[in-house]
Amino acid sequence: MSHRLAAALAAAGLVTAIAATPASAAPDRHGDKTLGRLAADTHRYFGSATDNPEFSDTAYLGILGSEFNSTTAGNALKWYATEPQQGVFDFTQGDQVLDFARRHHMSFRAHTLVWHNQLPDWLNNGTFTADQLRAILKKHITTVARYYKGKVYSWDVVNEAFNEDGTYRDTIFYRTLGPGYIADALRWAHQADPHAKLYLNDYNIEAIGPKSDAYYNLVKSLKAQHVPIDGVGFQGHLALQYGYPETLQQNLRRFADLGLDVAVTELDIRMYLPADATKLATQADWYARVTKACLAVRRCVGITVWDYTDKYSWIPAVFQGEGAALPYDENLQPKPAYAAIRDALRSAGGH
Repeated sequence: MSHRLAAALAAAGLVTAIAATPASAAPDRHGDKTLGRLAADTHRYFGSATDNPEFSDTAYLGILGSEFNSTTAGNALKWYATEPQQGVFDFTQGDQVLDFARRHHMSFRAHTLVWHNQLPDWLNNGTFTADQLRAILKKHITTVARYYKGKVYSWDVVNEAFNEDGTYRDTIFYRTLGPGYIADALRWAHQADPHAKLYLNDYNIEAIGPKSDAYYNLVKSLKAQHVPIDGVGFQGHLALQYGYPETLQQNLRRFADLGLDVAVTELDIRMYLPADATKLATQADWYARVTKACLAVRRCVGITVWDYTDKYSWIPAVFQGEGAALPYDENLQPKPAYAAIRDALRSAGGH
């Protein structure tokens, strides 16, 4: 475990999350260590996102709590859930996921403080001056981050701030406050929870290109201004039809060379349905390649799949005719991707 990662987890009371998964976690059905334990052997985490409706599924929770050593709340900490009415905060859903993580000695990635989607109606439909919106943003970030102070490993502070061409996304925050809202958000989050690792997070930045270049230049600028930023999250929503991001490892390394942690934060690899043996083999190869890319970069601290089972994947509802994106199938059975991830972790850990 890196000293930075250990210190952050110790401050959150979660140092055991990566050092070791709980003694009660049984070995997987292959008679090998779990993905979480294998990742811990490489001083990293391997996690899964989860969502509150899934907490009624006992079999699902059994695997979530034993197989992984990190989790992310998929929706519970987004603005619509935490501040559904202006100035009225609700942490019920976030607490449910956090409590599960703590009981199972999992580190907890908190997602997300600032995003243009899933905002409450009062914010989406409101008409605010720059001063008013700045005050609203500061209060939201400060209240939420302070409530979870010392309880989370990291925050995705600003999510999806850029367009594909590297220009700033036209959001309520950018439109009203300008690009400085990102630095402000990071500063306010740091003031509220000085020990949490602070990330910028986005999709389609896995390969080197205009969008990832925009983040690279932004991070350099933020660091030059001494704005607190600890990492960049590469979501990793990949699709077989678009090809593998060949420059992923090089890209992770160039951000790490800026003095940042990097992580793959929302990994899934979708395909056109129906799945077949060839597609599943390619998917497994990609999962292994992403894992190896992270393992090859010292400051790549971990990988999170965006839930671990096709049973609860967001993909089919958003991408018509696509799915089968995760390492476990809809019956909670491991797919070839699971074995590929396990083998990549095991090889790196010397097992």
